[in-house]
Amino acid sequence: MAEEDQTPVSEIMSSPVKRVSPEASIAEAARQLSKEHVGSLVVGDDIIDGIVTEADIVRAVGAERDLANTPVEEIASDPVVTIRPHESVRTAGERMGHNGVKKLPVTEDGEPVGIVTTTDMAHFFPRSRLQMATSAEPHVSEGEYE
Repeated sequence: MAEEDQTPVSEIMSSPVKRVSPEASIAEAARQLSKEHVGSLVVGDDIIDGIVTEADIVRAVGAERDLANTPVEEIASDPVVTIRPHESVRTAGERMGHNGVKKLPVTEDGEPVGIVTTTDMAHFFPRSRLQMATSAEPHVSEGEYE
């Protein structure tokens, strides 16, 4: 196992965690996501009641939910898969994969102290990074992508 796999998630997590009240409207949550420049909000004032992501908001819009009057708790994912600060980045990746989640709140004594995302993981593991081309491939204009 590579040494980087044993790094604790506390070293790559974002903190503090952005939170939203369960009673806040979907529209309020969307505005907060935009204002804070984050992809998710932990739902709950004291304990974690759920997590709401940009994808949850998009699904609500697509389902033509009443964004101004529907509380965010109605679209939030619950229960929330979490990890503790001392657990390894490898464990975080496995937990995300096994549970099909892209955002993993980091908790200590039940309180969220940070969040680890798949983007954080991609930045942490250099071998997972994609090398982006500086210009289009020669045949892209012809609709060929290989």
